[in-house]
Amino acid sequence: MKKNKHYTIPVFIPFAGCEFRCVFCDQNKITAIRKPPPVEEVESILRMHLSTIPRENTSIEVGFFGGTFTALPYDIQEKYLKTAEGYIVKGQADGIRLSTRPDRINQSVLDLLRKYSVKTIELGAQSLNDEVLRLSGRGHTSAYTVKASEMILRNGFRLGLQFMPGLPGDKREYCIDAARLAVSIGAHDARIYPAVVIDGTPLADEYRTGKYHPISLEDAVEWTADMADILEAGGVNIIKIGLHVSEDLVEGAAVVTGPFHPQFREMVYTELWRRKLAGIKGDKTRGIKIYIKTSEINYAAGFKGMNRKMLEERFRSVGFAEDTNLNGREFHADYD
Repeated sequence: MKKNKHYTIPVFIPFAGCEFRCVFCDQNKITAIRKPPPVEEVESILRMHLSTIPRENTSIEVGFFGGTFTALPYDIQEKYLKTAEGYIVKGQADGIRLSTRPDRINQSVLDLLRKYSVKTIELGAQSLNDEVLRLSGRGHTSAYTVKASEMILRNGFRLGLQFMPGLPGDKREYCIDAARLAVSIGAHDARIYPAVVIDGTPLADEYRTGKYHPISLEDAVEWTADMADILEAGGVNIIKIGLHVSEDLVEGAAVVTGPFHPQFREMVYTELWRRKLAGIKGDKTRGIKIYIKTSEINYAAGFKGMNRKMLEERFRSVGFAEDTNLNGREFHADYD
């Protein structure tokens, strides 16, 4: 029976002693001083969430996020995995998802993860351009991401890729190339987080000295829309677009500048719909009603009604209505 609702229980695991200093990351908040949470705390997190999630007709996974899971010592990885596995054995959860760096994937790691119910491995690719990776202090090239992705898929895991448009040296065409490569690799999932400047990071220092200029919110929306369009067309499921401070940033982090907006995802999907609706030929003597999949109506009308206003400049009246037979961004229009 198909599950109608999916839940991911997030367990944040700050990793100890990463030897890299990515420019967008505040190393002081993720050093060995911030030790990974004890198993008891993980147990508490899982029990708390599971008590609020209806089990019937739902799919539940445990997600280990917030760091490089596979950089943790094997014994700690196994403790966490065993803890989550216990709930899967009892039928209270269905699988495990985790995030890690591309250069922290090897066959020994994958063999360990296959012993448990790990379904999905997400790689913090950030970019697939080697110069962007170098300027960002990632400590690896794009070849690591490609190789790790191939290994993950070959070993039967679901592959997720995380991207961060707008890092130092980034360009719109690099983001487009990354999305195309993600499709060709065979990624199943993607997250897109435009780079923002966090206080206490090397990127903040570069911004304050004029060495780094973040992309504008407008550019971030357009670049992300470009990537989303390619990824969706290639069958990649986009899990998340844009940062949420409470979930994606280290506790206490402050955004100095950059393309952060709480409705960023809505703005991106507004742009994707704008591109589709922009091709409709206007006629001020007529009204138009556009039929769309129910869940897409708000995006089609646009953030702050932007797309509706665009069409109102062309037509006497504009309306949106649902058509349950349509999928994705399919639409049809009636005129009066």
